[in-house]
Order: sequence, then structure tokens, then C-alpha cells
Amino acid sequence: MSLSVHSDTPRAGPLPSAAQGKAASGGTAGRGIRMRLFTKYVALFVAVVAIALLANGLFEVFFYYREHKASLIRVQHEQAEAAAAKIGQFVKEIESQLGWTTQLPWSGSSIEQRRFDALRLLRQVPAITELAQVDSTGKERLRVSRLAMDALDSGIDLSADPKFTEAVAHKVYYGPVYFRRESEPYMTLALAGARKDAGVSIAEVNLKLIWDVVSQIKVGEHGHAYVVGPEGRLIAHPDISLVLRNTDMSGLPQVRAALAGSGTVPGALSEARNIQGQQVLTASAPIEPLHWTMFVELPVEEAYAALYASLQRLAIVLLAASIFAVLAGIFLARRMVVPIQALRSGAERIGGGDFSQRISIRTGDELEGLADQFNDMGARLQESYADLENKVEQRTAELRQSLNDLRTAQNRLIQTEKLASLGQLTAGIAHEIKNPLNFVNNFSAVSTELIDELNETLRSAALDGKTKEEVEELTGMLRGNLEKVVQHGRRADSIVRNMLLHSREGSGEHRAVDINAVVEESLNLAYHGARAERPAFNVTLERAFDPAAGMVDIYPQEITRVFLNLISNGFYAAAKRKETEGDSFAPTLSATTKDLGGSVEIRIRDNGTGIPPEVKERMFNPFFTTKPAGEGTGLGLSMSHDIIVKQHGGTIDVNTEPGVFTEFIVTLPRAMATGGTTDSTPDSTPGSTLGGKS
Repeated sequence: MSLSVHSDTPRAGPLPSAAQGKAASGGTAGRGIRMRLFTKYVALFVAVVAIALLANGLFEVFFYYREHKASLIRVQHEQAEAAAAKIGQFVKEIESQLGWTTQLPWSGSSIEQRRFDALRLLRQVPAITELAQVDSTGKERLRVSRLAMDALDSGIDLSADPKFTEAVAHKVYYGPVYFRRESEPYMTLALAGARKDAGVSIAEVNLKLIWDVVSQIKVGEHGHAYVVGPEGRLIAHPDISLVLRNTDMSGLPQVRAALAGSGTVPGALSEARNIQGQQVLTASAPIEPLHWTMFVELPVEEAYAALYASLQRLAIVLLAASIFAVLAGIFLARRMVVPIQALRSGAERIGGGDFSQRISIRTGDELEGLADQFNDMGARLQESYADLENKVEQRTAELRQSLNDLRTAQNRLIQTEKLASLGQLTAGIAHEIKNPLNFVNNFSAVSTELIDELNETLRSAALDGKTKEEVEELTGMLRGNLEKVVQHGRRADSIVRNMLLHSREGSGEHRAVDINAVVEESLNLAYHGARAERPAFNVTLERAFDPAAGMVDIYPQEITRVFLNLISNGFYAAAKRKETEGDSFAPTLSATTKDLGGSVEIRIRDNGTGIPPEVKERMFNPFFTTKPAGEGTGLGLSMSHDIIVKQHGGTIDVNTEPGVFTEFIVTLPRAMATGGTTDSTPDSTPGSTLGGKS
């Protein structure tokens, strides 16, 4: 495999700075990718090899463990059965030696001859400590012993003793294990002759000699075998001192289980602790027909030594294989990553404007084909780059001309719209201001006449004797008319300001805001404004905001104007009712919000004077108001309607009962509607209170 990156033709001109920046950023990204790609391939190869080796090792350990355990089960059980067979054979040999003493009837030989035969039996079978012969009637005729004096024709009646009755009934009797002097174990073995008149031979067998059999049983290096009787007493053990101390083995779990019949059965193997407290693997086998149990125990460390050695070998193999996998992964990853690095470097140079650069890769695979495709792309880019600048300049000029045409058309459209809006605004202002200005003009003439008349009255007062009261009456009329002039002047000023605000509808930027915060802010502003105008007026505010109402896309300034207008109207209506009903009336105003999914609902309710039906039908018309001059322009509800419906695509409605309450219901979509109507005539949708405050 060979690879190189070279340039065989002059370089093209440099790319623009934006392209160079992209190329530089691509180079930085490429270096990061190279490191990640190399690490990824190494990790992937190591992971594949390690997983395969680990899986194989785990399966090998699992099956080896099972096979090793099965082998231990088989060997331990075979050893237990073999040991049990040896003990049984030992007892059978004693039984065979005892059998020839029961061949002759008592009448066939003298008592001395039988005594001689019994002594010879004691010499030949050291395990027999005492031998007694009983005739067919159960009378003891002879007893020879290693530990006591011999007895001839003692006449002891043993006809009811189990040693006699069981032997006669079953031909052989194996008595229970007992300990003489609480140390050495003994067993009674009774054998009946084949002839009815042969009687029964009863031998007391010293089981201490079974130690020779048990001590010869080898269980591994440190294992051993021992025999336990039906009561759990130790009968034979390699440590003879345990037998001589009449050790009770029934406290061991494996012994209790075996004596209960639920212990280790043929083929079973379990872990337990021996009499010394050491952890061992144990197996048992019954010794029939003595009802004894042979136990074979092997320390756990020795039993699993081969398994531990195998695990160590497996760990060494896995470690060596992992090291090899890392080295092989590094080698293979380099052979894979180096061509990719060459491709990346060539792509960076092409992206930087060097269309003459060529990539040379000789891998004989897809990477070489990809390098050839990069080279073909560079050649085509080099050919097309020559006329690219002319095309860009031509397209730029065309775009500049189109942009100038678009700006010209846009300016014309804006001027036309401004003129139309300005004409409508001027007509509205002139229409509303006409009446106040006419009143002011007419009043000017009347005021002049009143002043002239006042002057004449004052001049003639001394001549005609007119009283002071007449002068004060004329002065009062003049003052009242002047107050009317002031009120109408204020109304004219308020109309102009509201018209200017109305002309800026949709000003500012729409954004997502918390509707609960907007309503809360409007409540506070309106409340403090009302207290500033009427310090003695006190209204109770109630709030019930839905936390799920959340964020809404609106023009915050416009929506705040709407809420201020509706809340101020509620304060005005509540104040009017309080003037009528006195201190017994408690004015309240509540604001609630509610999540409707794609929209939110805002309710503003007051317990004021309510709205008559004839007023409700016209309340959203521009310049309609029932308030006194100077207190309302009739534009507040009209502008509120336009802001909610036309600008935001929402709805505004009102529920009212004259003399009881008024409730405005505003719904706003979460995403503000676009392309709303621009008709200046509001819909005849029912409204809320008596009029709108500016």
C-alpha cells in the first residue's frame, strides 16, 4: 500500500475569507475525527477479540467447573461406597469365622471341645472379645472372654433376649453399637446354626479394629473417611482418639441429614464443616445391613485446587491475548486510518482553494476509488473556477438591480399606505374635534355679550340702583360657562392624544411573555392610578391565575393598554355605584386567567353599575361614550377591540347585568395570528362598560 498527496499543476486563486474560514474549521474538525477514528478502531478490535476470548474463557470455566464437580461427585461417592464395602466385608469375615461354631449340635461333642474351638476363634479373630454359645432352648452353655473368666454351663436364660430371638428368627443378628467403659465401641453379632438343635453363637465384637480399615482409605492428600452409627456416635475414624472419647457427631449438618434420610444420597455432594471446623466437600454411603453410614470428606481447597489452577492459566491466556489484540488493533488501525488521513488532508486543500492538488492512494480497495473521485472533483472544480467569478459578478449585478426595484416599489407602497392612514386619521380627528371647537367659538361670542352686559350693569348700578346680588348672578353665569370651556378643551386634547396612540397600533416588537405577569402588572398600575385620582376610593382586588396559562406571543405594550383600559373602566363603574349606594357597598374587581390549550382566557369582572342593552350594542364604536365631557373620548374600547381582534387574532366579549356586574372575556392565541384585517370600522361585537378611557 502506498499513498501520497501532491500538486502537479499551478494552484487556483484563493477562496473568499468565508470559504477559508470553513476550510480551517474543517481542518480542526478533521484532526479531532482522526484521533477519534484511530481510537475507535483500536477499541473496536480489542473489544471484539476480548469479548470472544472472554466468552470462550467463561464457557470453558463453566463447563470445566461442571465437569470437575461431576468428577468430584463420582470419585467421592465411589470412595464412600468402596469404604462402606470394606467395612461390610470386615463384618462379613467375622460372621464367616463365627459360622463354623454353629455347625454341630450340642449332643455331638463335649463342652470342652467347644471351649477349645471358641478359644481358637478368639485367637484367629482379634476383633471378637467374647464368645457365648446358647443351646436351642436359650440356655447359655459356654462363654469365653478376653476380659473375664470363662463360664461353663452357667444356665443363664437368654430365650427372651433379642440376641437369641432375632438370631433364631433371621439366622443373624447385628446388635446396636455400644461403648464399654464409655470409650471403646462394641457390637453384638449373633449367628444361629443351620440345624434347629445347633443353638446360637453370640460374639461381642470390638469395633476399634475397624480403624485399620478406615485408616487405609485415602481421600486425596488431606481427606479422610469415618463411620457413624445410627445414633450419631463415631464408630471409626483415622484419629482413634476421637473414637475412644465416644465422640458424638450428630451435631454436624451432614451427619444429621444422613441420619434423617435426606442427606447426601448416591451421587450427591455438598459443602459442610467437619468436626475440626474446616470447610470440606462430603459424601456418604450406607453400610448395610448394619445401618451405619460411611462418610468421605475432602477439604474444599484441595478439591478445587485444579479448578483454581485452570482459572489462573485462563487469566494468563486472556491477558496475553488482550495485549496481542491491542498491538494488532494498533497496527490494523494505522493501516486503515492513514489513507483516511490522506483523504482528509486532500479535502482540506481542495476546500482551501487548491484545486490542483491530487491524492495518491494505492490500497486496492474502496479508499483508492474514493481518492480517484476526489481527484476528478478537483479537476472539474479547477475547470469551472475560471468563469466562476464572471458568473458571480453578473448574478450580483442582477440581484442589485432587483433589490433596487424592490426598494422603490416598497417605498411607494409605504407612502401610499401612510397617506391613506393619515387621511383617515385626519378625518377622524376633524370629525370629533369639530363639535368642541364649535362650542368654544359660540361660547366666545356669548361670553363677550355677557361681559358687555356685566360692564353695562356695573356702570348703571349706581344710576339705576341695581343690587349686588344681580352682579354676583351674572358673575356666576360667566364662571360656569368658562368651566365648560375648560372641560371641552380637555376633551379635545384627550381626543388628539388617543388618535395619535391609535395611529401607532402594532408598535414595538411582539415576543413571548408570561400572561399572568402582564395581568398582574396592569392591575397594579390601574389600582395606583385610581387611588391617585380618588384617594378616598378603596377597591378590593381579587386574583385567580392559572399557572398553566404560561407564555403567550403578543405585543406586550398593546395588551397592557387593553388591560389598563378594561380595569380602569371597572374602577370607574364601581366608583359610580359606590356614589349611589354609599358606605354599604364594597367595590371589588377580579382578574382570572385560564389555559385553553392553544389559547388563554382572561376575565376582568367588576361589581359596578353594569351596562344597559342599548349601550352594549354600540360600546365598541369609535368615539362612543356615555361619560361626561373631559372624562372619556370613546376610543378606549374601540382600540382595545382592534388590538385584540385585528392585531392579535383573538376575541373580546362581555357579560353584564345592569346595576350588578360587568365581565370582559378576552381570548388570545398562544401564537399571534398574522395577516389580520385592517378595516377601520370595528365589528358590532358586544362590549363591556360605558365607554373607553384613554
